[in-house]
Amino acid sequence: MSSLFQSEEMTLCQLFLQSEAAYSCVSELGELGLAQFRDLNPGINAFQRKFVNEVRRCDEMERKLRYLEKEIKKDNIPMLDTGENPDAPQPREMIDLEATFEKLESELREVNQNYEALKRNFLDLTELRHILRKTQVFFDEMGVVAGAPGAVAVPSPSTPDDEHVGLLSEEGLGRGHSATAKLGFVAGVILRERLPSFERLLWRACRGNVFLRQAEIETALEDPATSDSVYKTVFIIFFQGDQLKAKVKKICEGFRATLYPCPDSPAERREMCMGVMTRIEDLNTVLSQTQDHRHRVLVSAAKNIKNWFIKVRKIKAIYHTLNCFNVDVTEKCLVAECWIPVADIDNIHLALRRGTERAGSSVPPILNRMTTTQEPPTYHRVNKFTRGFQNLIDAYGIASYREVNPAPYTIITFPFLFAVMFGDSGHALIMFSFGAWMVLCENSLSKKKSKNEIWNIFFGGRYIIFLMGLFSFYTGLIYNDWFSKSLNVFGSVWFVNNQTHPKHEIYMEHEHEKDIMLDPKNSYTNIPYPIGLDPVWQVADNKINFLNTYKMKISIILGVVHMLFGVLLSLWNHVYFKRTVNIVCEFIPQLIFMIFLFLYLVILMFHKWIWYGANMIGKDKDFDEQHAPSILITFINMVLFKYGEGPNEFMFSGQKMLQMIFVLIALICVPWMLFIKPFVLQSQHKKKMAANGGALGAGAPKINHGSDLESGETSELPTPSDGNSVAPAAQSSGGGGGGHGHGDGEEFEMSEIFIHQGIHTIEYVLGSVSHTASYLRLWALSLAHAQLSEVLWSMVMRIGLAQREFYGAIILFFIFGAWAILTVSILVLMEGLSAFLHTLRLHWVEFQSKFYTGAGYAFTPFNFHEMLAAAEAADEGD
Repeated sequence: MSSLFQSEEMTLCQLFLQSEAAYSCVSELGELGLAQFRDLNPGINAFQRKFVNEVRRCDEMERKLRYLEKEIKKDNIPMLDTGENPDAPQPREMIDLEATFEKLESELREVNQNYEALKRNFLDLTELRHILRKTQVFFDEMGVVAGAPGAVAVPSPSTPDDEHVGLLSEEGLGRGHSATAKLGFVAGVILRERLPSFERLLWRACRGNVFLRQAEIETALEDPATSDSVYKTVFIIFFQGDQLKAKVKKICEGFRATLYPCPDSPAERREMCMGVMTRIEDLNTVLSQTQDHRHRVLVSAAKNIKNWFIKVRKIKAIYHTLNCFNVDVTEKCLVAECWIPVADIDNIHLALRRGTERAGSSVPPILNRMTTTQEPPTYHRVNKFTRGFQNLIDAYGIASYREVNPAPYTIITFPFLFAVMFGDSGHALIMFSFGAWMVLCENSLSKKKSKNEIWNIFFGGRYIIFLMGLFSFYTGLIYNDWFSKSLNVFGSVWFVNNQTHPKHEIYMEHEHEKDIMLDPKNSYTNIPYPIGLDPVWQVADNKINFLNTYKMKISIILGVVHMLFGVLLSLWNHVYFKRTVNIVCEFIPQLIFMIFLFLYLVILMFHKWIWYGANMIGKDKDFDEQHAPSILITFINMVLFKYGEGPNEFMFSGQKMLQMIFVLIALICVPWMLFIKPFVLQSQHKKKMAANGGALGAGAPKINHGSDLESGETSELPTPSDGNSVAPAAQSSGGGGGGHGHGDGEEFEMSEIFIHQGIHTIEYVLGSVSHTASYLRLWALSLAHAQLSEVLWSMVMRIGLAQREFYGAIILFFIFGAWAILTVSILVLMEGLSAFLHTLRLHWVEFQSKFYTGAGYAFTPFNFHEMLAAAEAADEGD
């Protein structure tokens, strides 16, 4: 639980692993996910590292698996996902996996090649069959007569002897008119969309000396290369002479038209057609058997491909991590450095012991804690409930090491401030129901693994939505708002006094009832409404004025309390990091400045609410509503030292002197924050230089003393190669407030310190005013949401409720649908998003700026679970 309020304590460890056991130990650490390894070979590129060949083998196996996966998806075969998480295979098992993948890939590629060749042959035979059928129709419809140049084909009846005579032979031509030349022809198929340009070019290139007939193939044909459906057309071209024949064939080749042989005589065409049909039937049988064999191969691969992917990716991740290690001079040991949480050192030891036993090694690994000045990574332990709120904080900036974490407080303050702006119980009930549904069904919803980015954002923040709806329901009860209407549950505590309003005025017409002035002196029971606002305010003319005053004051109160809490949290950082100077020179003056000005403003509000009222009458009626001073005017006069002599100037005796003292002390806090700290830092720096002056030139070697966690003994470790001096990490890292520590040999720049401190002082003083005013957005958005809801009701829903005829129910049904759609889309989604963003700004700027630095970097351990999830998300994105 402590890591939720403050990041985990981290330590830098040096790990010595025997070469034979390194793979198994790193595998166990990957399953545990608690060690962030450092790259000890930054100057060596990826192609020169020790395990580059193993990584390449993994890349090759992954390529083969992606090929199998693509083929499986192409056939719409479901891939079995049992949810298992197999362990990383041992290095010797890589050979078996490679052999399995190689066999599957080669077999599948061979089957695909054969299948594609068969499909291409099938396509050719199908096109030839269509050509034989279509050309037979052409030849049956017309006979060819060769005569003078320009002779054309004319119909000619056929005789039984014509079946054995070539249609375009001299004998066949001679049966018509006298033949002077012999016509040739070619037949083929072409894509339907290319036919117009093909016909145009053919006519122009041959100068009209060719005759083209065409017929469309009604059924779509399958392209063997792409499996796409294509539509083609059969054509036959008649020409005269070898030159035209050459031109026609080149044009056909240019348009990628396929030419097929076509016999002259009808008998030969029928015989060829029968042979083609027989071959097509045989091909269909072979294609069916080939497809069944391919399907069986893919089905067997689909059962294991998920596990294969996990195994290969784990192997690859292990070798990538091993490439970050150093090799000992004896090449029998690998040396690694990693950040691990101090609380999990025992778990790390257990994982290393399991890895050693799994590898069958007799030499135990050695884990030594190192002392370093490098800032450790920030690690917060989160669960599914706190992860969403922690992500909101991390989006602003990762917390500096061990500084206070705003996330646990944000769990309460974020939905509450959102609810102040989104205070409608009806709208909150919709949001709460949606969030509760996602929370209750989170297991089934998470298994669906949706690719919709918007849905994933909503689902990731399901607990935030749930709490925002719950808190908004509460504030809706306080505001007494249900879809812009008030509920009269307990009855109004206001009444019409018969002495003030005669009986004939009480029973006026409905539209004039709200014009009655109710005096709280004689029309109020002096017993507050049990919860929230009295429903009588729903029909009051001064409803907006009353709510504006109420919500404005509430916003200021919440804002000041929120910022004060942020200032108090900065004390945690200063105490933990032992920054006494920051406590005296920053925290105390900041707290005094905030209390003496803005908390005093809040106290005045409560004082006015308690002591002033219609029935709060003193000796001279000093506490009635006529004598209540304005809080805003009082605060402005307090800051400007401007005081009048009117009877409504002060709320209590001695207020003038108290306010002057408060303002003077607040003004003293400004130079206190600005000037004292730089001089204190300068004095500390001089003392440190004087104390370290003799030791700096001694030339004695620096030794890091760390604990040998494996054996429990103390061992001496060399200083890390980066050359940083040895110091406790917790004291060297900075938190909120910004320390100005300097190294022993650094030059102390007083001007730089003054500039830095001046910026922070001005930022805090001016920010206190602007941030307090910024919390007025709570009032503004709450007012806007209420008014939009009321306008939507009056301009849409009231139209349906005003219908008095029999068809009013039908009209109301459609109007209610329109009102519901507008309510969800505008008032719940758009207004909810607006309130969410404003709440986020209040936390990031107004609250966290008081104590949160956010200058750290996240702890990214070597974790198989996170790695596999990222790889799966990348695959889904592709």
